[in-house]
Amino acid sequence: MTTNENEKLVKQYFEHFNNHEWTKMANMYTETAEFKDPTLGQGIVKQTRQQIIEKYTGLSEMFPDVKDKVIQTYPSGDNHIIVEFISSGTAPDNSKFELPICTIFTIENGLIKKDFSYFDNFEEEQNVN
Repeated sequence: MTTNENEKLVKQYFEHFNNHEWTKMANMYTETAEFKDPTLGQGIVKQTRQQIIEKYTGLSEMFPDVKDKVIQTYPSGDNHIIVEFISSGTAPDNSKFELPICTIFTIENGLIKKDFSYFDNFEEEQNVN
């Protein structure tokens, strides 16, 4: 894929996210993809498409208006694109959050193979205090 195709893929990914189309979004990944995500634990965690759907369905139940606003995309070589974005939403108790996130996507054959996300996990902070 060219850099331009990777950028189109990522744009489509965030459209699915913001429309809460979790199955469409999960189908943009390989059958089992590798994740780095503080909410999944330390290191690399493999997730199936079904697990991705379940994770984001749970997220949208906790934050029904969750959405991501892309700030900038940074293509890197033929297989990577780095995306800087802000995730935001409102909890049932009306508390709001805004979370800056940086994700490195590795794309092979038009599918996301790796999704390495970096952000401050609030739950971990609360447990430390």
